[in-house]
Amino acid sequence: MHEAALPALTDAHSRVVRYLRLSITDRCNLLCLYCRNGKPVHSIPHSDILRYEEMLRFVGIATRLGINKVRITGGEPFVRKGCTDFLVMLRKRWPSLDLRLTTNGTLLEPHVPLLTRLGVRAVNLSLDSFDSNGFAAITGRNMLPSVLASLDKLLAAGLRVKINVVAMRGFNDTQVDNFVHAAKTLPVDLRFIEFMPMGSGTMWGMENFWPAEEIREEVSRRARLTPIAENPLNAGPARMYALAGGKGRIGFITSMTDHFCRACNRLRLTSDGHARTCLFADKEYNMRGLLRARGITDQRILDALRRICALKPIGADILRRRIHARAVAERRMTSIGG
Repeated sequence: MHEAALPALTDAHSRVVRYLRLSITDRCNLLCLYCRNGKPVHSIPHSDILRYEEMLRFVGIATRLGINKVRITGGEPFVRKGCTDFLVMLRKRWPSLDLRLTTNGTLLEPHVPLLTRLGVRAVNLSLDSFDSNGFAAITGRNMLPSVLASLDKLLAAGLRVKINVVAMRGFNDTQVDNFVHAAKTLPVDLRFIEFMPMGSGTMWGMENFWPAEEIREEVSRRARLTPIAENPLNAGPARMYALAGGKGRIGFITSMTDHFCRACNRLRLTSDGHARTCLFADKEYNMRGLLRARGITDQRILDALRRICALKPIGADILRRRIHARAVAERRMTSIGG
């Protein structure tokens, strides 16, 4: 028997939190420049990573507070043993949950039939280049064939696919033709994401920052774009455009140049059990300690979530204060969770 839902999580800016991004691991089999700067990094000790049972408990508490959309992220989710079993448990316990996944696609192909059976609503596929040399230069691995095979299988299964492209001048800014061709010929949402200065030691700099407005101008030279008006309750951070004669759509996520913080409805839980209410804020709240401590009830964790979400900041304000720093947040994206 399910417990009754409670009043939703609302912050001081009247934003309602309905979306949980749940990282199940910080480990990844790629070395992407914008995340790991092309270098191996120290992983979080296994003992500090939340057990699946602890994650399920947290999701249960979150759903009582009105969170109805959960995205599983990493690192790379399929690197963690038991990822598919965890997805099955999520669907079994919450049949109506809007369940989604973010992956680099390198290990995804054999799991596509399961995602279809589980009714996963959408898969976000990180794919920063359709050129094998460009892909290897960005990710540090020559694994583009595996990703493209996963993409083909997702589309054949009828799953909704969003292709995420981190836009970087000097790395994939010469590949606009390939990106436009993909959006024209495939039924996907291809979304350019402005490169963000996330993580200490980041390679972010104005020399490799490729703003969305410039990308939109480049795309417009190759295809006629028509803005798509989306339901504000369902719209994500991307501003989407239809392409004349195209099967797919193109979008732009302006994380740096035109913020969408006023509509943010997200809560993040890192793989080591820390809640983050804002991507740009290093302030974290230790949920792992509450989940593992004896005698801590779900009600106490629920009350803690209410308190921390009430303090959810405006990320754009944080970015403005730190705009001259090399990093906005000290944690790398692989440990925050996509």
